[in-house]
Amino acid sequence: MITTGYTQKDWQQALATALNDPVDLLTMLELDQLTEVVQAAERISQLFPLRVPLSFVKKMRKRCLNDPLLRQVLPLQAEATRAVGFVKDPLKEREFSPFKGILHKYRGRVLWMIAGTCAIHCRYCFRRHYLYSDHIFTRSKWQSGLNYLRQNPDVDEVIFSGGDPLLIKDTILGELIEELTHLKQIKRIRIHTRLPIVLPERITDNFLQLCQQTRFQIVLVVHCNHAQELDQHVAKILSALRAARVILLNQTVLLKGVNDHLSDLVELSKQLFAMHVIPYYIHQLDPVDGSKHFEVTELRRKRLMRGLLASLPGYMVPKFVQEIPGGASKEWLTV
Repeated sequence: MITTGYTQKDWQQALATALNDPVDLLTMLELDQLTEVVQAAERISQLFPLRVPLSFVKKMRKRCLNDPLLRQVLPLQAEATRAVGFVKDPLKEREFSPFKGILHKYRGRVLWMIAGTCAIHCRYCFRRHYLYSDHIFTRSKWQSGLNYLRQNPDVDEVIFSGGDPLLIKDTILGELIEELTHLKQIKRIRIHTRLPIVLPERITDNFLQLCQQTRFQIVLVVHCNHAQELDQHVAKILSALRAARVILLNQTVLLKGVNDHLSDLVELSKQLFAMHVIPYYIHQLDPVDGSKHFEVTELRRKRLMRGLLASLPGYMVPKFVQEIPGGASKEWLTV
């Protein structure tokens, strides 16, 4: 029997201890003496709150303001700077929503936003301004979603997203998957989640059992930006998922000051592959308001692409992509 030993109580307790106060975070990292940083973090977190699980904080280096994990979650004054082209809805998602909670942008797959919260608040998140309270695919809308799929028989894949879709309970997730089971056209369920990386306790024995028992191919796309996020705890969880027949992919966002050095990306791909996760995508930053300071120039991005091609075997080189609103697919970026 495949097991992690985790239950719903375990992950909910871990989630409850996540840090929400920038002062607590900076104190833990022995950075609380940086008065300007502390004040800016407190001020900016009023606009987009800090949230980070303790297990993720423990991977950060103390007394290092430029730690790549810290930079992903620490509110900075730079977020208050308005920049041309950086907007609240950079992907214009509302234009591709047949009704609240569902996005149908690409042929053959439909995205369902089944959760409105995350275990970690990434400062570059393209949905940081999204009004989830108005756009969540709740249980009361399930039948409408199923009817929509029946009316679109070319759709054979359902994508669970959010927020983080694994912040809903296994029982509810199981009920939703069971409802989809009756639609023979659906072959795959894809889950985009950060939790195996930032809250590994979420991968419960019940979730593994659910993945094993369903007729669907389960594709889990984790979101890891830096090799420092991968430790033995995460490796154990990923191993259990793989043993449960889950297909594991990773997507990364290219972020200035986090992973914009060739050595960072090479090591990330190598460590992911060692843990049986395919390096799938590196995303160009979506131009969401408040994230300009994470932007990597086109020239630097092309150099990184060439460097990865020269440094890694082809099967370890992720595709560099950019999402263009209204496009038929993600756009593959070239050197």
